[in-house]
Amino acid sequence: MALFFTYVLAGLAIAMPVGAITVEMTKQGLKNGFMHGWVVGLGGMTIDFALIAALYFGLASILQLPFIQMPMWLVGAIFLFLIGYDSIKNADKDITLSGEKPTKSLWSTYRNGFLVAISPGNIVFWLSVFGAVLTNSYNAAEPTNFLIIAAGVLTGILLHDLGLLTIVATTRKVMSRTMIKGFSIIAGLLLIGFAGYFVYQFFTAITEAI
Repeated sequence: MALFFTYVLAGLAIAMPVGAITVEMTKQGLKNGFMHGWVVGLGGMTIDFALIAALYFGLASILQLPFIQMPMWLVGAIFLFLIGYDSIKNADKDITLSGEKPTKSLWSTYRNGFLVAISPGNIVFWLSVFGAVLTNSYNAAEPTNFLIIAAGVLTGILLHDLGLLTIVATTRKVMSRTMIKGFSIIAGLLLIGFAGYFVYQFFTAITEAI
Protein backbone atom coordinates (compact mmCIF):
# COMPACT_ATOMS: atom_id res chain seq x y z
CA MET A 1 0.00 0.00 0.00
CA ALA A 2 2.90 2.34 0.79
CA LEU A 3 4.28 1.68 -2.70
CA PHE A 4 0.93 2.65 -4.27
CA PHE A 5 0.64 5.93 -2.34
CA THR A 6 4.27 6.81 -3.07
CA TYR A 7 3.54 6.64 -6.79
CA VAL A 8 0.24 8.49 -6.40
CA LEU A 9 2.45 11.40 -5.30
CA ALA A 10 4.74 10.72 -8.28
CA GLY A 11 1.69 10.85 -10.59
CA LEU A 12 0.68 14.21 -9.08
CA ALA A 13 4.21 15.52 -9.59
CA ILE A 14 4.25 14.32 -13.22
CA ALA A 15 0.88 15.97 -13.94
CA MET A 16 1.62 19.29 -12.19
CA PRO A 17 3.73 20.99 -14.90
CA VAL A 18 1.50 22.77 -17.42
CA GLY A 19 1.38 20.74 -20.63
CA ALA A 20 -0.72 20.64 -23.78
CA ILE A 21 -3.35 18.39 -22.18
CA THR A 22 -3.67 20.69 -19.13
CA VAL A 23 -4.16 23.69 -21.42
CA GLU A 24 -6.86 21.95 -23.51
CA MET A 25 -8.55 20.55 -20.40
CA THR A 26 -8.72 23.98 -18.75
CA LYS A 27 -9.99 25.62 -21.92
CA GLN A 28 -12.81 23.10 -22.39
CA GLY A 29 -13.64 23.26 -18.68
CA LEU A 30 -14.08 27.04 -18.90
CA LYS A 31 -16.02 26.96 -22.17
CA ASN A 32 -18.32 24.02 -21.48
CA GLY A 33 -18.08 23.06 -17.81
CA PHE A 34 -16.57 20.39 -15.56
CA MET A 35 -17.63 17.31 -17.55
CA HIS A 36 -16.13 18.55 -20.82
CA GLY A 37 -12.82 19.36 -19.16
CA TRP A 38 -12.91 15.99 -17.41
CA VAL A 39 -13.51 14.16 -20.71
CA VAL A 40 -10.43 15.87 -22.22
CA GLY A 41 -8.46 14.44 -19.28
CA LEU A 42 -9.91 10.98 -19.98
CA GLY A 43 -8.78 11.29 -23.60
CA GLY A 44 -5.28 12.02 -22.35
CA MET A 45 -5.38 9.16 -19.84
CA THR A 46 -6.33 6.76 -22.64
CA ILE A 47 -2.90 7.41 -24.12
CA ASP A 48 -1.26 7.19 -20.67
CA PHE A 49 -2.79 3.74 -20.24
CA ALA A 50 -1.62 2.69 -23.71
CA LEU A 51 1.92 3.85 -22.89
CA ILE A 52 1.87 1.81 -19.67
CA ALA A 53 0.82 -1.26 -21.66
CA ALA A 54 3.60 -0.56 -24.20
CA LEU A 55 6.16 -0.25 -21.41
CA TYR A 56 4.92 -3.44 -19.78
CA PHE A 57 5.29 -5.42 -23.00
CA GLY A 58 8.61 -3.79 -23.90
CA LEU A 59 7.35 -1.90 -26.97
CA ALA A 60 8.14 1.60 -25.71
CA SER A 61 11.89 1.11 -26.25
CA ILE A 62 11.22 1.19 -30.01
CA LEU A 63 9.69 4.67 -29.71
CA GLN A 64 12.81 5.88 -27.89
CA LEU A 65 15.11 5.17 -30.87
CA PRO A 66 16.47 8.51 -32.21
CA PHE A 67 15.57 7.86 -35.88
CA ILE A 68 11.96 7.20 -34.83
CA GLN A 69 11.75 10.10 -32.36
CA MET A 70 12.91 12.77 -34.84
CA PRO A 71 9.93 12.61 -37.23
CA MET A 72 7.59 12.18 -34.24
CA TRP A 73 8.67 15.56 -32.85
CA LEU A 74 7.89 17.21 -36.20
CA VAL A 75 4.53 15.50 -36.69
CA GLY A 76 3.66 16.35 -33.07
CA ALA A 77 4.42 20.02 -33.74
CA ILE A 78 2.02 19.99 -36.68
CA PHE A 79 -0.70 18.33 -34.55
CA LEU A 80 -0.42 20.91 -31.77
CA PHE A 81 -0.15 23.86 -34.16
CA LEU A 82 -3.40 22.87 -35.88
CA ILE A 83 -5.23 22.38 -32.57
CA GLY A 84 -3.86 25.71 -31.27
CA TYR A 85 -4.88 27.51 -34.46
CA ASP A 86 -8.37 26.01 -34.20
CA SER A 87 -8.58 27.19 -30.58
CA ILE A 88 -7.82 30.78 -31.64
CA LYS A 89 -10.02 30.71 -34.75
CA ASN A 90 -13.04 29.34 -32.84
CA ALA A 91 -12.39 31.17 -29.55
CA ASP A 92 -15.87 32.71 -29.52
CA LYS A 93 -17.68 29.48 -30.46
CA ASP A 94 -19.09 26.69 -28.23
CA ILE A 95 -19.05 28.89 -25.13
CA THR A 96 -21.68 28.09 -22.52
CA LEU A 97 -21.81 30.21 -19.39
CA SER A 98 -22.51 28.73 -15.96
CA GLY A 99 -26.10 27.45 -15.87
CA GLU A 100 -26.39 27.03 -19.64
CA LYS A 101 -26.50 23.68 -21.40
CA PRO A 102 -23.37 22.89 -23.48
CA THR A 103 -23.90 22.48 -27.23
CA LYS A 104 -20.58 20.73 -27.84
CA SER A 105 -20.76 16.93 -27.59
CA LEU A 106 -18.71 15.04 -25.02
CA TRP A 107 -17.39 12.78 -27.79
CA SER A 108 -16.01 15.79 -29.68
CA THR A 109 -14.31 16.99 -26.48
CA TYR A 110 -12.87 13.53 -25.75
CA ARG A 111 -11.51 13.43 -29.31
CA ASN A 112 -9.71 16.75 -28.74
CA GLY A 113 -8.03 15.40 -25.59
CA PHE A 114 -7.13 12.18 -27.35
CA LEU A 115 -5.62 14.00 -30.35
CA VAL A 116 -3.52 16.28 -28.13
CA ALA A 117 -2.27 13.28 -26.15
CA ILE A 118 -1.64 11.05 -29.19
CA SER A 119 0.38 13.80 -30.88
CA PRO A 120 3.66 11.98 -31.64
CA GLY A 121 5.75 14.75 -30.10
CA ASN A 122 3.64 14.60 -26.95
CA ILE A 123 4.17 10.82 -26.74
CA VAL A 124 7.94 11.31 -27.00
CA PHE A 125 7.80 13.99 -24.29
CA TRP A 126 5.77 11.77 -21.96
CA LEU A 127 7.98 8.74 -22.58
CA SER A 128 10.96 10.79 -21.41
CA VAL A 129 9.22 11.76 -18.14
CA PHE A 130 6.42 9.28 -17.48
CA GLY A 131 8.32 6.40 -19.09
CA ALA A 132 11.45 7.02 -17.04
CA VAL A 133 9.51 6.57 -13.79
CA LEU A 134 7.89 3.32 -14.91
CA THR A 135 10.87 1.85 -16.76
CA ASN A 136 13.09 2.24 -13.71
CA SER A 137 10.48 0.47 -11.59
CA TYR A 138 9.97 -2.48 -13.92
CA ASN A 139 11.23 -5.82 -12.69
CA ALA A 140 10.42 -8.88 -14.80
CA ALA A 141 10.58 -11.03 -11.68
CA GLU A 142 7.90 -8.93 -9.95
CA PRO A 143 5.43 -7.69 -12.59
CA THR A 144 2.77 -7.09 -9.89
CA ASN A 145 4.84 -4.24 -8.45
CA PHE A 146 4.91 -2.57 -11.86
CA LEU A 147 1.10 -2.72 -12.08
CA ILE A 148 0.74 -1.26 -8.56
CA ILE A 149 3.15 1.55 -9.48
CA ALA A 150 1.34 2.21 -12.77
CA ALA A 151 -2.03 2.32 -10.95
CA GLY A 152 -0.53 4.78 -8.45
CA VAL A 153 0.77 7.08 -11.19
CA LEU A 154 -2.58 7.04 -13.03
CA THR A 155 -4.44 7.73 -9.76
CA GLY A 156 -2.15 10.71 -9.13
CA ILE A 157 -2.89 12.10 -12.61
CA LEU A 158 -6.60 11.51 -12.02
CA LEU A 159 -6.52 13.42 -8.70
CA HIS A 160 -4.66 16.28 -10.40
CA ASP A 161 -7.32 16.49 -13.12
CA LEU A 162 -10.16 16.46 -10.59
CA GLY A 163 -8.51 19.16 -8.48
CA LEU A 164 -7.74 21.37 -11.47
CA LEU A 165 -11.25 21.09 -12.90
CA THR A 166 -12.87 21.80 -9.53
CA ILE A 167 -10.95 25.10 -9.49
CA VAL A 168 -11.86 25.76 -13.13
CA ALA A 169 -15.57 25.01 -12.54
CA THR A 170 -15.61 27.41 -9.57
CA THR A 171 -13.77 30.15 -11.48
CA ARG A 172 -16.07 29.74 -14.48
CA LYS A 173 -19.08 30.90 -12.45
CA VAL A 174 -17.73 34.45 -12.30
CA MET A 175 -16.30 34.66 -15.85
CA SER A 176 -17.99 36.45 -18.74
CA ARG A 177 -18.15 35.23 -22.33
CA THR A 178 -15.43 37.73 -23.30
CA MET A 179 -13.10 36.47 -20.55
CA ILE A 180 -13.60 32.83 -21.63
CA LYS A 181 -12.97 33.82 -25.26
CA GLY A 182 -9.75 35.54 -24.19
CA PHE A 183 -8.59 32.44 -22.33
CA SER A 184 -9.33 30.29 -25.39
CA ILE A 185 -7.05 32.54 -27.45
CA ILE A 186 -4.32 32.33 -24.79
CA ALA A 187 -4.74 28.53 -24.72
CA GLY A 188 -4.33 28.43 -28.50
CA LEU A 189 -1.13 30.49 -28.28
CA LEU A 190 0.23 28.16 -25.57
CA LEU A 191 -0.49 25.11 -27.74
CA ILE A 192 1.32 26.78 -30.64
CA GLY A 193 4.15 27.48 -28.19
CA PHE A 194 4.34 23.76 -27.39
CA ALA A 195 4.43 23.13 -31.16
CA GLY A 196 7.44 25.46 -31.35
CA TYR A 197 9.13 23.53 -28.54
CA PHE A 198 8.61 20.28 -30.45
CA VAL A 199 10.16 21.86 -33.58
CA TYR A 200 13.13 22.89 -31.43
CA GLN A 201 13.46 19.31 -30.16
CA PHE A 202 13.29 18.06 -33.76
CA PHE A 203 16.23 20.24 -34.84
CA THR A 204 18.13 19.41 -31.64
CA ALA A 205 17.74 15.69 -32.37
CA ILE A 206 18.98 16.22 -35.95
CA THR A 207 22.00 18.19 -34.70
CA GLU A 208 22.88 15.44 -32.21
CA ALA A 209 22.52 12.77 -34.88
CA ILE A 210 24.94 14.50 -37.27
